[in-house]
Amino acid sequence: MSFLSPFAFFFAAAIPVVILFYLLKRRRVVRLVSSTLLWQKFLAETQASAPFQKLRHNWLLVLQILLLLLAILALARPYFSGKTTGGRLQVVILDASASMQSTDEAPSRFEKARAEALRLVDAMHDTDQMVVLQAAANTEVKQSATREKAALRRALQACSAADTPTRLKEALKLAETLIQNTSAAEIHLFSDGAVPVMEEFENSSLPLVFHRVGQRANNLGITTLDVRANPENATQRAVFTSVANYSTNAQQTQLEFRMDGQLIETKSLNLAPRETSPQVFITAQERDAVISIQLTVQDELSVDNQASMISLLPQPVKTLLVTSGNDVLAKALRAVPHVNLSVGSTLTDAAAPFDLVVLDNMDPAVWPKPNVLAFHTASTNLFEGWSRVESPAIVDWKASHPLLRFVNFDNVLVAETLSVKTPTWAASIVDSPQTALILAGELGRQRIVWVGFDPMQSTWPLRIAFPIFMANAVDWLNPAAINASQLAVQAGSPFRLALTESIAAAQIKLPDGTVRPCEVNVTRGEIVFGDTIKQGVYQLTAATNTVSFCVNLLDAKESDTTPKSELNFGKYAKAMATTVQRASLELWRWIAAAALAVLMFEWWYYHRRTA
Repeated sequence: MSFLSPFAFFFAAAIPVVILFYLLKRRRVVRLVSSTLLWQKFLAETQASAPFQKLRHNWLLVLQILLLLLAILALARPYFSGKTTGGRLQVVILDASASMQSTDEAPSRFEKARAEALRLVDAMHDTDQMVVLQAAANTEVKQSATREKAALRRALQACSAADTPTRLKEALKLAETLIQNTSAAEIHLFSDGAVPVMEEFENSSLPLVFHRVGQRANNLGITTLDVRANPENATQRAVFTSVANYSTNAQQTQLEFRMDGQLIETKSLNLAPRETSPQVFITAQERDAVISIQLTVQDELSVDNQASMISLLPQPVKTLLVTSGNDVLAKALRAVPHVNLSVGSTLTDAAAPFDLVVLDNMDPAVWPKPNVLAFHTASTNLFEGWSRVESPAIVDWKASHPLLRFVNFDNVLVAETLSVKTPTWAASIVDSPQTALILAGELGRQRIVWVGFDPMQSTWPLRIAFPIFMANAVDWLNPAAINASQLAVQAGSPFRLALTESIAAAQIKLPDGTVRPCEVNVTRGEIVFGDTIKQGVYQLTAATNTVSFCVNLLDAKESDTTPKSELNFGKYAKAMATTVQRASLELWRWIAAAALAVLMFEWWYYHRRTA
């Protein structure tokens, strides 16, 4: 048994005072009052004139000393400890992502998680230490290891929910580092479990206690938003979006499409449980504008009910095709909207004014400066060495990459390809067992797409996937499209903008109207702003230029607010949600109840004797 307030035992000094009162002579006037049997017996015993009397055995004295001891013991707050003992290091991870703003808990999941974390602080031993981490898009150390409960409470009160996805991997990796070489350590995660599989921790044996927060899922959310030229009419804009119903019941809502704040069109949606509905809006556009999509439904998570994007008018893409006469490649490029194509057999300095250079079966002596789409090119500018592979089989491709949107490589045969080691600047998006077939990445500020084989030595041009890939490649490599993509930022990710002129300072107006300065990296020639934890439209002012960009959630994991009963760490590892945990059991309530029971027994015994 241990005591939370051992200083209460100093009250034991009152026991001799009680005994002293029994030794002193008492002068009383007898009056009829409602009393107990022991009081009547005591009043019947009188002493003559001595200031002190002989201490006799008296049940009232025994009872008073017993009650005083019980009161002192209750004030000392004795307890039996559970599995934990003093000297622990506890790492508290408070999930502050968008889904924690759900209102199925009053007032929100985040506030419920914070309250539970504060109770954990109250239950700390004097020798325990605690670290407070806030996990959202980035992990923030709110309080380093300390025993000061006041500092821990301040750190938890300073936490706030953001409109960002959850990236718990960073938080768990940091927590794992903090508890290294500590035998008595625990990681307490307060979250709703809206996270992807974290296979990195399958063999880590983390001492994780998962405190699940949340009761149900009642939410509709916008999960995707994109703006492109209308495939049927290049003069119009097509807005593609998806609305998902993560509730257990069917839902009805209105989907509003606005341009620069003006309502353009409204659609009525009826969504079955767990249904995702893709929607398309077609509109004319005369100038660059801010488009927005909004749901009118009143659900338990409002963060994902709206999304915005900057829609820039398409500009001609000046493209140079360097080839010895590949008409198929030229036709595919000319079919892409807004492509202004020039064809040549050699690469000269004339490539400088082009937005995009396409290399077909050639190794240039000087690598072009614009963005490059290279077919069957073994350039020393890109790779250290290469070899050839006959008849490589296409076994995998990353359909989530923008280059492979709606692209399928089923039944595509390749006669020969160059085999290279994937460089650090690129990622493989199409693979064979022997080598990567298509690489994409950014070298410096130049985007490069490398196709290891000659399309004419494959069945690829015979498939619909080839012209779609060419259209995707032009869009991904188009500098104007790249700039437009930089104006759409996921909440929690930094906003970056390359500078075309020297600027010493810049400022950004947040969606709530607050104006903050932002960093200007003179060395790299770009502006970096990282405080994008709230969704909405931001406005950058640099010198005389003004640029707007949009921050959105657009994350299906966060919109699916179903509380998870376990965290998945891979095929064989998981962390179950803890609903009941052994903790220190305090006894003062039972001791106080025992004292009350003694008094009630005396009252009952007196009335039984006098009845």
